[in-house]
Amino acid sequence: MIILKSPREIEAMDKAGDVLAAIHESLRDFIKPGITGMDIEEYVEKLMKQHGATPEQKGYQGYEYSTCVSVNDEICHGFPREEQLKQGDLIKVDMVINLNGSLADSCWSYSVGEPTDEIQKLMDVTKEALYKGIEAAQLGNRIGDIGHAIQTYVEAEGFSVVREFIGHGIGPTLHEKPSVPHYGEAGKGSRLKEGLVITIEPMVNTGTWRSKMDDNGWTARTQDGGLSCQYEHTIAITKEGPQILTKQQGE
Repeated sequence: MIILKSPREIEAMDKAGDVLAAIHESLRDFIKPGITGMDIEEYVEKLMKQHGATPEQKGYQGYEYSTCVSVNDEICHGFPREEQLKQGDLIKVDMVINLNGSLADSCWSYSVGEPTDEIQKLMDVTKEALYKGIEAAQLGNRIGDIGHAIQTYVEAEGFSVVREFIGHGIGPTLHEKPSVPHYGEAGKGSRLKEGLVITIEPMVNTGTWRSKMDDNGWTARTQDGGLSCQYEHTIAITKEGPQILTKQQGE
Protein backbone atom coordinates (compact mmCIF):
# COMPACT_ATOMS: atom_id res chain seq x y z
CA MET A 1 0.00 0.00 0.00
CA ILE A 2 1.25 3.49 -0.91
CA ILE A 3 0.86 5.95 1.98
CA LEU A 4 0.26 9.58 1.02
CA LYS A 5 1.34 12.26 3.47
CA SER A 6 -0.62 15.26 4.70
CA PRO A 7 0.78 18.81 4.34
CA ARG A 8 1.49 18.72 8.08
CA GLU A 9 3.48 15.49 7.77
CA ILE A 10 5.44 16.85 4.81
CA GLU A 11 6.24 20.01 6.76
CA ALA A 12 7.61 17.90 9.62
CA MET A 13 9.69 15.82 7.19
CA ASP A 14 10.97 19.06 5.66
CA LYS A 15 12.27 20.12 9.08
CA ALA A 16 14.05 16.78 9.41
CA GLY A 17 15.43 17.33 5.93
CA ASP A 18 16.82 20.72 6.95
CA VAL A 19 18.80 19.06 9.73
CA LEU A 20 20.10 16.36 7.41
CA ALA A 21 21.06 18.93 4.77
CA ALA A 22 22.98 20.96 7.37
CA ILE A 23 24.96 17.86 8.35
CA HIS A 24 25.91 17.18 4.74
CA GLU A 25 26.91 20.84 4.31
CA SER A 26 29.17 20.53 7.35
CA LEU A 27 30.84 17.43 5.89
CA ARG A 28 32.11 19.47 2.92
CA ASP A 29 34.88 20.93 5.09
CA PHE A 30 35.25 18.01 7.46
CA ILE A 31 36.17 15.41 4.84
CA LYS A 32 39.87 15.56 3.94
CA PRO A 33 42.82 13.20 3.51
CA GLY A 34 43.80 11.43 6.71
CA ILE A 35 40.39 11.16 8.37
CA THR A 36 38.61 7.83 8.61
CA GLY A 37 35.11 6.59 7.99
CA MET A 38 34.73 6.17 11.74
CA ASP A 39 35.66 9.84 12.18
CA ILE A 40 32.75 10.68 9.86
CA GLU A 41 30.45 8.34 11.77
CA GLU A 42 31.28 9.92 15.13
CA TYR A 43 31.09 13.47 13.74
CA VAL A 44 27.66 12.83 12.21
CA GLU A 45 26.32 11.23 15.40
CA LYS A 46 27.47 14.26 17.38
CA LEU A 47 25.71 16.66 14.99
CA MET A 48 22.51 14.62 15.03
CA LYS A 49 22.46 14.73 18.82
CA GLN A 50 23.04 18.49 18.83
CA HIS A 51 19.99 18.93 16.59
CA GLY A 52 17.81 16.61 18.67
CA ALA A 53 17.72 13.95 15.95
CA THR A 54 18.47 10.24 16.04
CA PRO A 55 20.00 7.90 13.41
CA GLU A 56 17.10 5.94 11.93
CA GLN A 57 19.25 3.36 10.15
CA LYS A 58 21.22 2.37 13.26
CA GLY A 59 19.78 -0.99 14.23
CA TYR A 60 17.70 -1.26 11.06
CA GLN A 61 17.70 -4.98 10.15
CA GLY A 62 20.80 -5.31 12.31
CA TYR A 63 22.83 -2.50 10.71
CA GLU A 64 25.23 -1.20 13.38
CA TYR A 65 26.05 2.33 12.26
CA SER A 66 24.47 5.78 11.91
CA THR A 67 25.99 6.27 8.46
CA CYS A 68 26.98 4.32 5.40
CA VAL A 69 30.43 5.42 4.19
CA SER A 70 31.14 3.81 0.82
CA VAL A 71 34.54 4.33 -0.82
CA ASN A 72 35.51 4.21 -4.52
CA ASP A 73 34.12 0.94 -5.99
CA GLU A 74 31.70 0.45 -3.09
CA ILE A 75 28.23 1.26 -4.42
CA CYS A 76 26.35 1.49 -1.14
CA HIS A 77 26.06 0.31 2.47
CA GLY A 78 29.78 0.60 3.18
CA PHE A 79 30.68 0.27 6.86
CA PRO A 80 32.52 3.20 8.50
CA ARG A 81 36.08 1.96 9.10
CA GLU A 82 39.31 3.01 10.80
CA GLU A 83 41.18 3.01 7.47
CA GLN A 84 42.40 6.50 6.56
CA LEU A 85 40.91 8.17 3.49
CA LYS A 86 43.48 9.30 0.98
CA GLN A 87 43.80 12.00 -1.66
CA GLY A 88 41.67 11.11 -4.68
CA ASP A 89 39.20 8.83 -2.92
CA LEU A 90 35.53 9.13 -3.86
CA ILE A 91 33.23 8.57 -0.91
CA LYS A 92 29.48 8.42 -0.48
CA VAL A 93 27.93 9.30 2.89
CA ASP A 94 24.34 8.06 3.27
CA MET A 95 22.19 8.65 6.34
CA VAL A 96 18.60 8.71 7.53
CA ILE A 97 17.59 10.87 10.47
CA ASN A 98 14.55 10.82 12.70
CA LEU A 99 13.46 14.20 14.06
CA ASN A 100 10.52 13.89 16.42
CA GLY A 101 9.18 10.92 14.48
CA SER A 102 9.70 12.38 10.99
CA LEU A 103 12.28 10.90 8.63
CA ALA A 104 14.64 12.30 6.00
CA ASP A 105 17.05 10.35 3.81
CA SER A 106 19.94 11.72 1.75
CA CYS A 107 23.25 10.49 0.35
CA TRP A 108 25.96 12.82 -0.92
CA SER A 109 29.26 12.16 -2.66
CA TYR A 110 32.53 13.84 -1.71
CA SER A 111 35.97 13.90 -3.22
CA VAL A 112 38.78 13.52 -0.72
CA GLY A 113 41.05 16.38 -1.76
CA GLU A 114 41.08 17.42 -5.40
CA PRO A 115 39.21 14.99 -7.67
CA THR A 116 40.65 13.50 -10.82
CA ASP A 117 38.99 14.47 -14.10
CA GLU A 118 37.27 11.06 -14.18
CA ILE A 119 35.86 11.45 -10.68
CA GLN A 120 34.74 15.01 -11.32
CA LYS A 121 32.83 13.98 -14.43
CA LEU A 122 31.26 11.03 -12.63
CA MET A 123 30.16 13.28 -9.77
CA ASP A 124 28.78 15.92 -12.14
CA VAL A 125 26.83 13.40 -14.21
CA THR A 126 25.42 11.61 -11.16
CA LYS A 127 24.25 14.84 -9.55
CA GLU A 128 22.68 16.02 -12.80
CA ALA A 129 20.98 12.63 -13.14
CA LEU A 130 19.44 13.15 -9.70
CA TYR A 131 17.97 16.48 -10.74
CA LYS A 132 16.72 15.11 -14.05
CA GLY A 133 14.90 12.45 -12.04
CA ILE A 134 13.46 15.07 -9.71
CA GLU A 135 12.36 17.19 -12.67
CA ALA A 136 10.43 14.19 -14.02
CA ALA A 137 8.69 13.68 -10.67
CA GLN A 138 5.71 15.84 -11.55
CA LEU A 139 2.18 15.32 -10.32
CA GLY A 140 0.41 13.01 -12.79
CA ASN A 141 3.60 11.50 -14.21
CA ARG A 142 4.57 7.91 -13.52
CA ILE A 143 7.42 6.21 -11.65
CA GLY A 144 8.87 5.07 -14.98
CA ASP A 145 9.28 8.68 -16.10
CA ILE A 146 11.80 9.21 -13.29
CA GLY A 147 13.91 6.17 -14.15
CA HIS A 148 13.75 6.85 -17.88
CA ALA A 149 14.99 10.43 -17.44
CA ILE A 150 17.91 9.23 -15.32
CA GLN A 151 18.90 6.21 -17.43
CA THR A 152 18.84 7.94 -20.82
CA TYR A 153 20.98 10.82 -19.55
CA VAL A 154 23.53 8.65 -17.71
CA GLU A 155 24.02 6.19 -20.55
CA ALA A 156 24.41 9.01 -23.07
CA GLU A 157 27.31 10.24 -20.91
CA GLY A 158 29.02 6.83 -21.11
CA PHE A 159 28.20 5.59 -17.61
CA SER A 160 25.82 2.93 -16.25
CA VAL A 161 22.96 2.96 -13.74
CA VAL A 162 22.89 0.42 -10.90
CA ARG A 163 19.79 -1.79 -11.08
CA GLU A 164 19.92 -3.73 -7.82
CA PHE A 165 19.44 -0.73 -5.50
CA ILE A 166 16.66 1.77 -6.00
CA GLY A 167 14.70 4.60 -4.42
CA HIS A 168 11.60 4.09 -2.28
CA GLY A 169 8.75 5.65 -0.42
CA ILE A 170 9.58 6.94 3.05
CA GLY A 171 7.82 8.01 6.26
CA PRO A 172 6.75 7.02 8.81
CA THR A 173 8.96 3.97 8.20
CA LEU A 174 12.28 3.86 6.38
CA HIS A 175 11.34 1.81 3.30
CA GLU A 176 7.83 2.02 1.93
CA LYS A 177 6.10 1.54 -1.40
CA PRO A 178 6.49 2.51 -4.16
CA SER A 179 9.85 1.30 -5.41
CA VAL A 180 11.61 3.95 -7.50
CA PRO A 181 14.03 2.41 -10.06
CA HIS A 182 16.57 4.69 -11.72
CA TYR A 183 16.01 3.02 -15.08
CA GLY A 184 12.99 1.98 -17.10
CA GLU A 185 10.31 3.05 -19.54
CA ALA A 186 8.55 6.39 -19.58
CA GLY A 187 4.81 6.19 -18.96
CA LYS A 188 5.06 2.96 -16.94
CA GLY A 189 4.53 2.32 -13.24
CA SER A 190 2.48 3.93 -10.50
CA ARG A 191 1.00 7.39 -11.00
CA LEU A 192 2.65 10.16 -8.92
CA LYS A 193 0.00 11.56 -6.59
CA GLU A 194 -0.06 14.61 -4.36
CA GLY A 195 1.32 13.76 -0.93
CA LEU A 196 3.64 11.00 -2.10
CA VAL A 197 7.10 11.22 -0.50
CA ILE A 198 9.92 9.25 -2.12
CA THR A 199 13.67 9.10 -2.40
CA ILE A 200 15.45 9.46 -5.72
CA GLU A 201 19.00 8.17 -5.35
CA PRO A 202 20.77 7.17 -8.57
CA MET A 203 23.95 5.12 -8.21
CA VAL A 204 26.11 5.57 -11.30
CA ASN A 205 29.17 3.49 -12.26
CA THR A 206 32.07 4.09 -14.62
CA GLY A 207 31.89 0.51 -15.88
CA THR A 208 29.30 -2.24 -15.53
CA TRP A 209 26.14 -1.59 -13.53
CA ARG A 210 26.35 -5.04 -11.99
CA SER A 211 27.28 -5.41 -8.34
CA LYS A 212 28.69 -8.02 -6.00
CA MET A 213 28.21 -8.34 -2.26
CA ASP A 214 30.96 -8.30 0.36
CA ASP A 215 31.16 -11.04 2.96
CA ASN A 216 29.60 -8.70 5.54
CA GLY A 217 26.26 -9.14 3.75
CA TRP A 218 25.72 -5.39 3.46
CA THR A 219 28.31 -3.68 1.30
CA ALA A 220 27.76 -3.80 -2.46
CA ARG A 221 30.55 -2.94 -4.87
CA THR A 222 31.01 -2.88 -8.64
CA GLN A 223 31.78 -6.23 -10.24
CA ASP A 224 34.60 -4.79 -12.36
CA GLY A 225 36.21 -2.57 -9.71
CA GLY A 226 35.05 0.61 -11.42
CA LEU A 227 34.11 3.72 -9.47
CA SER A 228 30.59 4.33 -8.23
CA CYS A 229 28.89 7.58 -7.27
CA GLN A 230 25.55 8.43 -5.65
CA TYR A 231 23.43 11.46 -4.83
CA GLU A 232 20.05 11.23 -3.10
CA HIS A 233 17.24 13.54 -2.06
CA THR A 234 13.94 12.96 -0.32
CA ILE A 235 11.17 14.70 -2.26
CA ALA A 236 7.43 15.30 -1.92
CA ILE A 237 5.02 15.37 -4.85
CA THR A 238 2.98 18.60 -4.72
CA LYS A 239 0.71 20.60 -7.00
CA GLU A 240 3.51 23.14 -7.35
CA GLY A 241 5.99 20.49 -8.46
CA PRO A 242 8.48 18.24 -6.66
CA GLN A 243 9.56 19.68 -3.30
CA ILE A 244 13.09 18.74 -2.22
CA LEU A 245 12.92 18.10 1.53
CA THR A 246 16.68 17.57 1.95
CA LYS A 247 17.79 20.58 -0.10
CA GLN A 248 21.21 21.99 0.79
CA GLN A 249 22.32 25.61 0.67
CA GLY A 250 23.51 26.61 -2.77
CA GLU A 251 21.22 24.20 -4.62
